[in-house]
Amino acid sequence: MEATAHVSAPVLAAYRYCEAVTGQQARNFAYGIRLLPADKRQAMSALYAFSRRVDDIGDGALATAEKEQRLAETRGVLARIKDGEVAEDDTDPVAVALADAAQRFPLPLGGLDELIDGVLMDVRGETYETWDDLKVYCRCVAGAIGRLSLGVFGTVPGAPEADRAAEYADTLGLALQLTNILRDVREDAGNGRTYLPTEDLEKFGCAAGFHGPVPPPGADFTGLVHFEVRRARALFAEGFRLLPMLDRRSGACVAAMAGIYHRLLRRIADDPGAVLRGRVSLPGHEKAFVAVRGLSGLDARAIGRRQAVRRRG
Repeated sequence: MEATAHVSAPVLAAYRYCEAVTGQQARNFAYGIRLLPADKRQAMSALYAFSRRVDDIGDGALATAEKEQRLAETRGVLARIKDGEVAEDDTDPVAVALADAAQRFPLPLGGLDELIDGVLMDVRGETYETWDDLKVYCRCVAGAIGRLSLGVFGTVPGAPEADRAAEYADTLGLALQLTNILRDVREDAGNGRTYLPTEDLEKFGCAAGFHGPVPPPGADFTGLVHFEVRRARALFAEGFRLLPMLDRRSGACVAAMAGIYHRLLRRIADDPGAVLRGRVSLPGHEKAFVAVRGLSGLDARAIGRRQAVRRRG
């Protein structure tokens, strides 16, 4: 059993609550963080549980005004955490755990304000004309989480390009979010949401949207998906430059989580129409295989070799 830094019983209970939320609600995320030592795993669970609370407000059935009020209240909880005003015996276990994690790790908690800003964009039904517009949203809901996670992981001493680690973590978050958008295109359309840039939809004749298992008449849906897949792959390639900067277990965690989404992207590219027929996912045994590769360092070493070849070329 792993040794962990001493924490009080109320704080330990708060972390256990956050770990239970993570295990129940975030299978891909949980596959990655199980590779971390206990203190980092606890901190990542606290980040996830708070983020999940924000997302659940945005995705819920409340009226817009009530969602905005709930998000404002959640921002108030975050302000209390930042100001060190959350006691160990507070009745909110997520706040207790996140407050403790912020004392143990250099978390840029402003990233959670960005997450709230991004969910407010969802609540207000914002759409995105260009990729640059969509990037703002993706940075709020995913890039910020990448930067927060880096606060837990840290970088190894003397790592090359360590000054760009936050940039790469942010970019990897964008890659994961764009993959999510492609995976969920039909589900989001059913909920009245469109995330892909309007100019991309128009370019491929898909401006009418996606409301069934087949593309709209005359639409080049395959062309649209392949276009977005190329964009996501470029983001992955850039974001994966973070891996050599992390210690072995943190790198394994990132390689596992990102590797699952990278494989999911490959599956979407192989069969673009699948995202209109149902939810595309990876079976558990394949996720486990990705996790093992991450822990062994195979993915990180392979990525490092490819980057070295590109630099020489």
